Amino acid sequence: MSNAFRELLRKIGSGVHTGENLTRTESAAATRMMLLGEATPAQMGAFMISHRIKRPTGEELAGMLDAYEELGPKLAHPNREKGFSVSSVAVFGVAYDGRSRTAPVSPLTALILATAGVPTLMHGGDIMPTKEGIPLIEIWRGLSVDWAKLSLEKVQQVFDNTGLGFVYLPTHFPQADSLVPYRREIGKRSPFSTMELMWCPCDGDVNVISGYVHPPTEGMFIKAFELRGVKNYTTVKGLEGSCDLPRDRTAIIGIAKPDVEFERVLLAHGDYGFSSTNPAFESTLELLKQMQEVLQGKPSELMQSTIWNSGFYLWRSGFCLDINSGFIKAKVLLSSGQVYQKLEELSNLVNS
Repeated sequence: MSNAFRELLRKIGSGVHTGENLTRTESAAATRMMLLGEATPAQMGAFMISHRIKRPTGEELAGMLDAYEELGPKLAHPNREKGFSVSSVAVFGVAYDGRSRTAPVSPLTALILATAGVPTLMHGGDIMPTKEGIPLIEIWRGLSVDWAKLSLEKVQQVFDNTGLGFVYLPTHFPQADSLVPYRREIGKRSPFSTMELMWCPCDGDVNVISGYVHPPTEGMFIKAFELRGVKNYTTVKGLEGSCDLPRDRTAIIGIAKPDVEFERVLLAHGDYGFSSTNPAFESTLELLKQMQEVLQGKPSELMQSTIWNSGFYLWRSGFCLDINSGFIKAKVLLSSGQVYQKLEELSNLVNS
């Protein structure tokens, strides 16, 4: 048992009247002790559920990110000699517990961005509590890109050559992956579920994209980013907490850039000629079939959602001057077969 951890646990677990929030330093220390296995399983489970009941603060999330940065993997900014058109890496913070109702399009968005020369990084693990939806790694595997078998050095090589990378917890950050069983056993989302949306395992110029469900979460993001000096980020009230823009309601987006005031962007699908249909997630097999059809340029609702998302992110990355130009560029890249060629390039390099 860790006495130091017990004191931190007592601080957040004392209830509404006497409980206290952790400082950034204390939160980093608690996270570090969990990642290193210094806290016992009982202490870790108690910490996670206590934190869930109390709700994390932006300062506590900043401390957790400090510990992840200290102990976790980090990719270097991709090799600029490859001629990327945009300097900032788009780092997608997608909820690790996946999707179960709506079809995810972020892997297709990542392929389109990389095809356009926008370096893109994703991260995640296997099936994750609490939703236990389809994980990103499974979608990529179904597209013949098995990130799980690559060392971090090999991922860096792929990242440098294709502009696409994926940090996979079980292989590249086993300390964080070791906490998953405790997260599953408590039956509720832990503060790690929120922190992961902001985690950035990449050095250099980045645009951290964080999806969320509940509006108060965005306030936590903003505070944590401010404390950590992150000045380029995007918040998205996305489908099932993802970074995917919805089509059945106005997309609520927050954009922060260096030396520019935080901007609220509201995108209504009807203003740009899109319908209000979010493609449903029926099965992994059906999703992969539909994704292959999108890559072949065949019209579908999933194609529309892919263009809707990719067009926005092409504009947000600075590749396009306006959103409509982003939609046009996404359509051209798909219909010309360039995105499919990027997937083949990626698959060949990963499997070589």
